Amino acid sequence: MNALTAFNLAEFLNTLVSLITAFVLGTAIGAERQYRQRTAGLRTAVLVAVGAAAFVDLGMRLEGTRGAIQVTAYVVSGIGFLGAGVIMKEGMNVRGLNTAATLWCSAAVGAFAGADLPAEAVLLALVVLAGNTLLRPLVNAINRSPIDESQTEATYEIRVTVPAERQDQARELIVDLLDKAHYPAREVDAVERADDLIEVVATLMSTAVDSAELDTVARMLEAQPFVQHATWTIRTSD
Repeated sequence: MNALTAFNLAEFLNTLVSLITAFVLGTAIGAERQYRQRTAGLRTAVLVAVGAAAFVDLGMRLEGTRGAIQVTAYVVSGIGFLGAGVIMKEGMNVRGLNTAATLWCSAAVGAFAGADLPAEAVLLALVVLAGNTLLRPLVNAINRSPIDESQTEATYEIRVTVPAERQDQARELIVDLLDKAHYPAREVDAVERADDLIEVVATLMSTAVDSAELDTVARMLEAQPFVQHATWTIRTSD
């Protein structure tokens, strides 16, 4: 019977408004993710927003502003574990970071709604949608623009394939040529290949290079009679 005696219509309607606000805004955010066929789509975004709103509203009902602050702190940390579940690593590529960040923002939208700040919740939802939609053309334009290696921070490697018995000679030659080009090697490793071949990999200390200079180093290496193949590669930094 305590549930009946403790029932407060005004507080109930307040909670109803908070949850409906979180539901509607979570639907807007999740619909965009669902349309793009992301790992966490419509239902996940809605549940995250509604769940955050419910917890924050419960904290306010029990302990007022102090309770809402405490619950919000746990929501922020707890949603991180959920976000980690949608992040997948495939080789050198990492997928799902944007979706995880969107879930984190959905929780923030729900927290605003649960804290009786619906206008702020709507504002944040609009910003999240703008980030996921309006910025896409800019992202595509940047990704399609030619890479200027001198302005890009990345990991550069010189790769040389030689017979196994010439491994030490190849190491010395690579280090010498890189030093002369003012691109000292941070480390030099060897990877076994088929048919008694070794790929010597020199990782540069520099994170920005002149591609023409590395092309010259690769050509000088490939000109050696014992070198089967020489090239340089780029890996974007984390």
